[in-house]
Amino acid sequence: MAPPCLVHEGWASDEHFTANGTLIGSLTSLKSLVRKDGGEAQKVQSAKDEDPGNPTIHFRGEPRRNDTHQSATDPESVLYRKGPGKEARLCFGGLVLMDNRHGLCADLTLHDPIAEPEPIMALRQIQAHQNLHAGAQVKTVGADKAHHRRDFVAACWEQNTVPHVPCKDGVSVPGLDGRTTRQARYRLSQKIRQRVEEILGRIKTVGGLRRSRSRGKERTQAWGCFVAGTYNLLRMARLNLAGAR
Repeated sequence: MAPPCLVHEGWASDEHFTANGTLIGSLTSLKSLVRKDGGEAQKVQSAKDEDPGNPTIHFRGEPRRNDTHQSATDPESVLYRKGPGKEARLCFGGLVLMDNRHGLCADLTLHDPIAEPEPIMALRQIQAHQNLHAGAQVKTVGADKAHHRRDFVAACWEQNTVPHVPCKDGVSVPGLDGRTTRQARYRLSQKIRQRVEEILGRIKTVGGLRRSRSRGKERTQAWGCFVAGTYNLLRMARLNLAGAR
């Protein structure tokens, strides 16, 4: 999350943020999936004996789910797909919290996208920011339609944070109506929100986090913090040269 010095020096705000998530592939493949009860250990061992370098393991006709299977090489990763029609893959969830003032990455948190959905993680990041910066009050948080949920909107209002979330067609969520969406600050927040894609693009392409280079959530999180910090330094240098601060 954004160090206090960035706020004190005017680089970052402690009031207006944007949250957005992505998937980070784990350093493993679907071939590493095994049953948690060990039911197919003999089949896996037989395939490894036949070809230790690239064992052929067939899953045709066998349903693979997180409650019955896990990766033998990276058990912390989960089978997950981003949306309907997308392929399921072993991955981690990654949630970015962006400062709206200059588009700096205030936080990057890895999580289980099934047990810890993006809206829940966004609320945790907001609370962690307020705990780090004594007296800070996050006034607004922008997000995508995945956050147009009753629990997220209600939790935001409980901590006096205005949710700037686009509304799904035909879905009514108490606490998010025209009194919020007609405000000029809402439209501005939605415009600035697109800037978070620059952070996601940078950490996945330049930072190499399209797929993790390490096993486990802890090591992948450490590399993600390094990449996010590097992004911030480069953006601060560009802002300083442009005289935008």
